[in-house]
Amino acid sequence: MHGAVQGRSLAAAALLALLWQALIGVAQAATEKRVALVIGNSAYQNVTRLDNPRSDATLMSETLASLGFTLIGGRAQLDLDKPGMDIAVQSFGRQVQGADVALFYYAGHGIQVSGANYLVPVNANATREADVDFQMLDVNLVLRQMQGSGTRLNMVILDACRNNPFGGRGLRAADGGLAQMRAPEGTLISYATQPGNVAQDGTDGHSPYTRALASTIRLAGLDIFQTFNQVGLAVKRATGGSQQPWVSSSPIDGTFYFVPPAAAAEQKVAVAPQPEPQSPGTLRPDPDRIQIRDPALLRELSDRLYEHNFDPEPIDSKNGMRAAISKFQEKVAMTPTGEATEGVLTRLRKMEDLQPWGSIVYGPDVDKWGISWKHASRRAAVDDARAKCGGAKCTLELSFYGSRCGAFAISSKSWSLIQRDTLDRARTAALDECGKAGKSCRIIDAVCADGAGH
Repeated sequence: MHGAVQGRSLAAAALLALLWQALIGVAQAATEKRVALVIGNSAYQNVTRLDNPRSDATLMSETLASLGFTLIGGRAQLDLDKPGMDIAVQSFGRQVQGADVALFYYAGHGIQVSGANYLVPVNANATREADVDFQMLDVNLVLRQMQGSGTRLNMVILDACRNNPFGGRGLRAADGGLAQMRAPEGTLISYATQPGNVAQDGTDGHSPYTRALASTIRLAGLDIFQTFNQVGLAVKRATGGSQQPWVSSSPIDGTFYFVPPAAAAEQKVAVAPQPEPQSPGTLRPDPDRIQIRDPALLRELSDRLYEHNFDPEPIDSKNGMRAAISKFQEKVAMTPTGEATEGVLTRLRKMEDLQPWGSIVYGPDVDKWGISWKHASRRAAVDDARAKCGGAKCTLELSFYGSRCGAFAISSKSWSLIQRDTLDRARTAALDECGKAGKSCRIIDAVCADGAGH
């Protein structure tokens, strides 16, 4: 009997602690002015309808409202045409003036054209590249509404990384997925998957990305970077690694929590553990803050970065390593610190080996090139391609793996090495890029990593 009473007391205490934590979060959120615009487009009139953006946007609007955000229009804005989207974004721009936090969320079709990202209203019917500026919403317009508003933090969340729905209507300049954007000052941009890749729409009423996001932002004590890192890990697990969300961020002043940590947690002082001697075979748990200094581990880190297409160039350059590590950290939804830590190496060790590999190398000074495919590693593919370069110093390299394909185009004035998800797209993109110099280009060679097309 005494045990049962004690159990009920503990349960009551735990419930009170949760309620206290929630009250703290509401109180702290109330001190910030948080404004959000949430748009979900499903009912497309001229292209493929989407099942989940309406329910995704509704879920996000309800979640954000519970966390102290004021919603433009009082709720999710659903199935907007071009005038409706323009009006909503303009209203958003007015209401974020003087706010502390501004958040824009969009679910629906989105495409990239000439390196710019466009959100697709439900009535869009583009047949050529010139149509997009008039029929669609440039994401940069949303960013400009936030700039100069006085906000401490701006967030742009895009669950829109799907295939180009206008490819069969003549708009063939659009690549799959969205292009990476440079985040303005005080801004975080989150994509449902990596730039240039395609995200899943979901089969259970919500996309994997929005389901993970709505769940994660309710957790107390996660700062903004921890939040989106957790979202990335959740989506990667839910999709078997086929979809990995991406974050682009500029420096952000201060710390932001969707739900602040409990007061008791805030009073705890974290004591960093003293580093122990390293060995190349064993890494400690929770290693994200532990610097790698052992030369053998640093060499392994460099080699693994290279084999996953993150180039530390030159190989022994400190700045080159930092840049490669930062790119890898962004891919796996970590804060891009560029630091060589055990956490980075742990993640690289857990990543699957990539194969097959293909490579195209080129030496513009000597006008020599080489190509290879169907190799078990990137290094083997590059070595084979350079061996076919006639012994010339072919320093420029394009390497690709899995189902990716590469193409090499050239003219008398320019050249381009491009990879895409199909051979035809790689050829077209290479010709387009090479042709920007104003001369007609031709394809020298093209191949997929598995040897298709060669």
